[in-house]
Amino acid sequence: MTDAPLLIVWHSRTGASEAMARAAAAGAGEGGRLLRCEAAEAADLLSAQGFLFCGPENLASLSGAMKEMFDRLYYPLLKRLEGRAYASIVAAGSDGSGAQRQLDRIATGWRLRRVAEPMIVNFGAQTPEAILAAKTVPSDSLARCRDLGAALAEGLAQGLF
Repeated sequence: MTDAPLLIVWHSRTGASEAMARAAAAGAGEGGRLLRCEAAEAADLLSAQGFLFCGPENLASLSGAMKEMFDRLYYPLLKRLEGRAYASIVAAGSDGSGAQRQLDRIATGWRLRRVAEPMIVNFGAQTPEAILAAKTVPSDSLARCRDLGAALAEGLAQGLF
């Protein structure tokens, strides 16, 4: 395990969330660590000062894999992460608000502190074919993800949050 102030935890089926998480990690540089949600363990979260959760909206909520990570780690980490910073990126097929709301409720239970506005990138995928298709993230959205990763890593490094 490599310690970095910012832990970027992601899940992706169509490539969109992965691309956005990787862009955020590029922005964070040495201050960030990228980790698939399936590989995340309590020690990974405990070693970080802040978090960026990046995942897809599935059926108006978090993807099952991302939710399973929170289910698996929620109680072992309860009262152990209080006050740490977090932000989020949601790859949405519709509006992403259900996934965002669910993530915020989990973060509230852990007593995490949101330090950046939620980023929801809407791909407008509404047919089964469009939902399942590989996604290409627009360059302006990738730039916003890089900027978010850089801002979070710098804010953590300077003790701003």
